[in-house]
Amino acid sequence: MPITYRVDHEVRVVFAEGTGTVTDDDVFGYQREVWSRPDVRGYHELVDVSAVKHVKLPSAQRVRDLAELSAEMEAQAGEAKRFAIVATSPIVYGLSRMFQTYREMDQRNKTQVKVFRNRQEALAFLGIGSPADQR
Repeated sequence: MPITYRVDHEVRVVFAEGTGTVTDDDVFGYQREVWSRPDVRGYHELVDVSAVKHVKLPSAQRVRDLAELSAEMEAQAGEAKRFAIVATSPIVYGLSRMFQTYREMDQRNKTQVKVFRNRQEALAFLGIGSPADQR
């Protein structure tokens, strides 16, 4: 599976990692599966897509659709959080920044989304320990 995740209840963070080729079904499936879980409401999120080589989306509109879905799910949960994305390739970084912009434009948005080039900066943004502690 191109997107795997684990929940760290101690630090209240969902850690996800994308690898290889990530599809529309993968990203929407991850969003629905993880963020419909009541036990992660209000948790911060780190999505590391630095190992993603290709992104297969039907169109760039799907980035906006994903941002809208995540804002809608968050509005239902009613909790603010921080969401860090780690992206190293130019294409994935650009798509991640598009997602960030769409989230910021959504009036329902309560999440502070930031895109980083390395995991250490993302962990600092989330306010958690060293990268070795959170693998």
